[in-house]
Amino acid sequence: MNYLVSVIFRAIPLAMMGVCVGFGLYVANAGDQPGNFVAGRVVTALGAICLCLFCTAATIIRQLIGRFNAVDRVVYPALGYLVAAITVGYGVSVFAGESGAGQNDHYVAGHVVFGIGLISGCVATVATASTKFSLIPANSRLPVGERTPPAGAFPRSAVTVMAAIPVVLAVVAWGFAIVNLAMTTSPARFTVGHVVAGLAMICTSLIGLVLSILRQIQDDYGPRDRSLWPGLVIAMGTLSLVWGVVLLVLDREPYYRTPGFVMIGLGLVCFSILSKVGLLALVWRHTFALANRVPLLPIGTALACLFLAAFVFQAALTDTNVFIAARVLVGLGAICFSLYSIVSILESGTSSSDS
Repeated sequence: MNYLVSVIFRAIPLAMMGVCVGFGLYVANAGDQPGNFVAGRVVTALGAICLCLFCTAATIIRQLIGRFNAVDRVVYPALGYLVAAITVGYGVSVFAGESGAGQNDHYVAGHVVFGIGLISGCVATVATASTKFSLIPANSRLPVGERTPPAGAFPRSAVTVMAAIPVVLAVVAWGFAIVNLAMTTSPARFTVGHVVAGLAMICTSLIGLVLSILRQIQDDYGPRDRSLWPGLVIAMGTLSLVWGVVLLVLDREPYYRTPGFVMIGLGLVCFSILSKVGLLALVWRHTFALANRVPLLPIGTALACLFLAAFVFQAALTDTNVFIAARVLVGLGAICFSLYSIVSILESGTSSSDS
């Protein structure tokens, strides 16, 4: 990877962060129109995920171009966790003390921002695990045999902690989703329960990514991993997409529509994550001739989010119930495009030159 290309791939998630923050603040300050409070804060918070993806991109790229140092090893993961903590804290401050009865914008926005913070924590863990990314292509070239951690791999305790972080964050997200869905139905609780469930599916998908990276670094990635982790992500993406479609088909109440469209967008994000998890599986001790085509998947999901957003924007002219969904889909499209840069970096770093 030449230096100019490395700059472009690092710039993409930063540019998408700018889109999320700029568009989110624009919406949040666009007046008292219903939906601006929730949409503005949620889209702005999506910028936190983009920044954490930048930390991951920078961590991997600086290893590929031979400029990774001890400062990078600390700064990028620390920045990711700091952003995640701030996002979680802000989300809690918005919904703390608020009632889930009726349509409470603070209750909805706070919980969704909180869930976005949990995803950011998972992505920060991807950046942390990637601090030894250079071992993956080296391990992949080794013959199949007894798998032992190579020199320079993570200590067992560090692997345990990093593997546990996305699991804990996913459990927290699922807990909030289930509690809201189990309580007396209201527009606010219904929206929070379904959308946070979609965010939990992304956290669950990121478990597969973190463990794929860790197990390849430790040279402990086997045939079971090659199918298990991509299968997990496919299951989460499919579940989210189907869940969203079911909500739109049922359409028993007007407030079914926003979580329906958002769940579809979150499913597309899961499939963007699949491009990374799948690529790691496909090129591990194999030559995959179409490895350089895998980055087309997040481009496709990003375009799908944006085209769906265009239709929902048009629908919002006559149906205010999809106002929030239209704007959130734009932010999710930015997340998908940020993931394009990450999978392109992975393809550059893991694929053999003859692929």
